[in-house]
Amino acid sequence: MTTSATPESQRPPGIDSPVEESPRRLGQALAALRIFVGVILFANGMSKLTGWQDVSIGWYKSFLIDRPLTRSILEDLGKSSEVPLIGRIANDLILPNWGFFQWAITAFELGVGALLIVGLASRGAALAALGMQLFLALLYFSANRWTFEQPHEYVPLVILAIVASGRVWGLDGRLLATRPDLRRWPF
Repeated sequence: MTTSATPESQRPPGIDSPVEESPRRLGQALAALRIFVGVILFANGMSKLTGWQDVSIGWYKSFLIDRPLTRSILEDLGKSSEVPLIGRIANDLILPNWGFFQWAITAFELGVGALLIVGLASRGAALAALGMQLFLALLYFSANRWTFEQPHEYVPLVILAIVASGRVWGLDGRLLATRPDLRRWPF
């Protein structure tokens, strides 16, 4: 049996490990992306749950999106949206029923964020989060915002919904080790 290791002289610049390791490194990179997106969702869910919004670490100052800010975003963008049905969903469904939706959004972000962080049903969790992000993207669509206001939110979720990122550093990988019959979407 021969190995197909690439000699040092033939490796692309910047690659310091054998080619055989690259699928594992790609899996680790996608797992890092999955965890990062999960932390974003989970942190915003925690902000909605606790009301804690301000983040201040030394010179770093920022904020998370709590329930009042979420409502404000929906009110502002819902009024101005020219995308058919999207403004009506915000104005006629979500906002009049804010008592329910504020907690549904909170639970959704906490649950989906946690699933992405631990890598359980990671493609399904990414698809669920993608639905919420695409709704927001459509709200922003006609709001004269920065061109890339929303794509940086939903493009990673498209990738994570397609790729089995929970198999590295995630519970999907552990689950599949004992239950290989589950080797299909969303695991």
